[in-house]
Amino acid sequence: MLSIATFAQTPEQNTNTTTAPAQTTQTAPQQAVTPQTQPAATATDATATASTDEGFKKIAQSEIAIDVLRPAVKKYEGFSLVEAMVAEDGSQYKLVLTKDGKDVAAYFKSNGEFIKEETV
Repeated sequence: MLSIATFAQTPEQNTNTTTAPAQTTQTAPQQAVTPQTQPAATATDATATASTDEGFKKIAQSEIAIDVLRPAVKKYEGFSLVEAMVAEDGSQYKLVLTKDGKDVAAYFKSNGEFIKEETV
């Protein structure tokens, strides 16, 4: 079974929520220094992190269309979801999955049709 329930997003969100006030206090002075040093590089790095593939954006596991989720669970039984992304136009999904140290990126059309798999 695709272990979506154990996806580590919830604990990270709790950690981020807990540390956000401390980071906000500490980040504000750092941000004042960072724009003077490398404003464009910082913005580019943040964009690259937010969208790891051109034309795709990260989404929460709950935002994966059920038409994509059903065939993914069937095809990748026993894998755990690492990351989910959707194309900017909503036409495709990219799911990064892992099992026994093997990481794969599976691409599906929004109607659930499998497109391809890549080793990552």
